[in-house]
Formats: sequence, structure tokens, C-alpha cells
Amino acid sequence: MRALLAVATTCVLVAAAGCAAAPAPADPAASAHDSAASSAHEGTAARAQGGDTRPVSDTAARRADVANPVRLRIPAIGVSTKVIPLRLDTEGRLVAPKQFDRVGWNKAGPEPGEQGVAVIAGHVDSTTGPAVFYRLPQLRKGDRVHVDRSDGTTVTFVVNRLARYPKNRIPDKEVYSSGRGTQLRLITCGGTFDRERRSYRDNVIVFAG
Repeated sequence: MRALLAVATTCVLVAAAGCAAAPAPADPAASAHDSAASSAHEGTAARAQGGDTRPVSDTAARRADVANPVRLRIPAIGVSTKVIPLRLDTEGRLVAPKQFDRVGWNKAGPEPGEQGVAVIAGHVDSTTGPAVFYRLPQLRKGDRVHVDRSDGTTVTFVVNRLARYPKNRIPDKEVYSSGRGTQLRLITCGGTFDRERRSYRDNVIVFAG
């Protein structure tokens, strides 16, 4: 979650969402909300927009006729959940969903299905156990991700690969502006839980297009 979600930016998202690779231990679970959002790292606004550094007001107007995402469905891991818009905090990090069973979309960037890289983040665990993206690391190349939109249409992405990066070493260009066409990144936390910082050290990122 420097400029995040590094994926601080995206990770930032993730930072607010709980992240864990196994059932959350007592301490990590208590801070799961922070772990998801802080996973995404700084710099999300411009990176997630594929390099578009115009004010958010301009990009919002430019995309006014594009339908927003309302539901995310990933059959391979049994996910079907509501998508809510997420904002960036004053440090440029994505604020994760308050609900552990929902995911959030970075509204400062492209909508899923729009040209560019859209970012959706969610918690990996919660105070009571696994959260919406707990099984995200189980996705494999070829799995499908469906995003239902507010106008009744659905855009489908195909998973290309999955990667895990330390939050302070996210390859921003590769994650947020690589490739062409419409792309999607799904982000949550992973790796070792840092008890001092009360967050997970890594971000798990799914690349789909």
C-alpha cells in the first residue's frame, strides 16, 4: 500500500482488508481490518488509472456513462459478493471495506471492463475466521472472474497468473499499468503476520484480462 493499494495503493485496499494464508490467529484477526487496507500500497490513484494523472473529477466525468460494478463472482473459489466503491485516504491508500464479506473497487481508477487496469480488493480474514478473499491464492490460470454491473451487463475476465509480493516491493508498473485492453487485479493480504505493525507483510495479487 510509497505511492500503494504498493499494491500499497492496491495494497492499501488490501491493508484494510484482512489478509492471511491460514485461519487468522487471535491477534491478526483483531487487526484484520487494517491488514486488508494496508496491503494495498500508495500511489494507487495514478497507477490504477493506467498512468492517467488528471484530477479525479475529470476522470470521473470522462467515465460518467460507464456502469459501476455491483457484484463479483468467482465460481472456482465460491465467491459471490457485493462490490462497493472505495476511496483513497489522504496518503493515497485505498480504504478497505468495513464488511469482511464484501469487496471494494477503487473508484479513482477504471471500472471493470473499461480500458485500463481496474482494482478490486478484499479481506483475507476477520476476527471470526476466513473472509471473502481467503481462497484467492487458490485461483489458477484459466479460472473466470465475473463482474456484474449496474446496467445489468456482466464483464468476464480470465485469470492469467497469481503473484505474491512484499508490500514494500510491489512492481507498480507491472501491477497497475502493464499490458493493453481491459484488465483486472484482485488484491488481498498474505504472507507472515507482523505482530508489531499488526498487518501482513505481503500482498497476493491476481492478474486477469
